[in-house]
Amino acid sequence: MRKATGIVRRIDNLGRIVVPKELRTTMEIDVKDPIEIYVSRDGEIILQKYRPSCVFCDSKEDVIEYKDKNVCKKCIKKLKEIKD
Repeated sequence: MRKATGIVRRIDNLGRIVVPKELRTTMEIDVKDPIEIYVSRDGEIILQKYRPSCVFCDSKEDVIEYKDKNVCKKCIKKLKEIKD
């Protein structure tokens, strides 16, 4: 689902665009937050605030970092069950 903002920005000579403060505030994006860049099948560029996902199930809920890997609590529970 797309929602028009009415905001238009030009790319500068270094290839950068500025995301307006109002939009960053609304989307809870702070300075130095990582942003993921996607390209849709239709050729649209999509910017999204980065949220780590589980290396096993790709869930973005309750993810923690363990030995440089992102793992969700559900998969940790399943791994514990396998171990026992």
